[in-house]
Amino acid sequence: MDLAYIPSPSSGVIYLGPIPLRGYAFCIIIGVFVAVWLGGRRWVARGGRVGTVADIAVWAVPFGLVGGRLYHVLTDYELYFTDGRNWVDAFKIWEGGLGIWGAVALGAVGAWIGCRRRGIPLPAYADAIAPGIALAQAIGRWGNWFNQELYGKATTLPWGLKIDADADAGRVAGTYHPTFLYESLWCVGVALLVIWADRRFKLGHGRAFALYVASYTVGRFWIEYLRVDDAHHVLGMRLNNWTSIVVFLGAVVYMVISAKKAPGREAVVEPAAVEESVDGAVGADTSATSEDATGGPDTAKSTDTAKSPDTAKDAGTAADTDSTVSAEAEPSK
Repeated sequence: MDLAYIPSPSSGVIYLGPIPLRGYAFCIIIGVFVAVWLGGRRWVARGGRVGTVADIAVWAVPFGLVGGRLYHVLTDYELYFTDGRNWVDAFKIWEGGLGIWGAVALGAVGAWIGCRRRGIPLPAYADAIAPGIALAQAIGRWGNWFNQELYGKATTLPWGLKIDADADAGRVAGTYHPTFLYESLWCVGVALLVIWADRRFKLGHGRAFALYVASYTVGRFWIEYLRVDDAHHVLGMRLNNWTSIVVFLGAVVYMVISAKKAPGREAVVEPAAVEESVDGAVGADTSATSEDATGGPDTAKSTDTAKSPDTAKDAGTAADTDSTVSAEAEPSK
């Protein structure tokens, strides 16, 4: 008997009347909001405009969701397109099944479209949102906990995940490695690593994003070995392990080549933000000039100081003359 373990929710959905509220969907939505919030702060700190990250996310997020689902369906097609399966289930994204590889790949296409419309470089945008994406993954993995899916091998460790039996889902009751938790914690570490490295080494031209990709794949490689869900194998390794190796090598090569061709950071990440700051400075100077010309404090001061000592002396002489005239006109007593 296990004395300690991580419990699983009895159900991944709560009904608010006829409306289903699914834990998996909530985790995805919260992760997106965190990614946009953190990415927006980093973008503004780099000299971009407020709201740009959110505007581009309108393109990137839908593309990412479609890409993530496509990767899952294509790599696990037997779950939807074999005898006894219903192909309509391929559209039921709320039941789980998003491949991060497809989500990032097609999400990048959406981000490229958004960046092109705003006239900003995609690598700079990718650097800004990289740690936010890692945190979004960390939150999104808890959706697997709600669905009791993608757990690892059986274990007696005190942090083992308790899984309920479900013949339809192919689940056998027991305690298993909580791979969702391992990956969630790893992604938090990746986010912190990217933030630290970006501040320390002033990463630019997409290198912060490449660091996120490379460091994530390292964790995904060993976590994948613990999982027991069905997966395609190539040369004795799970498909996602091979994907991790290829993506890791690509990210490292990009970092090396990019550092040689374009060292340092982009001087300007959003031209429109620079134009706004210049226009604002010109407007402030124009306002100050107008104030001086229309009698501002400097004008008043100039008027006061324009009175010369001779003028003051003349005023005093006139006052003395008036007093003498007044005295002579008064009758003697």
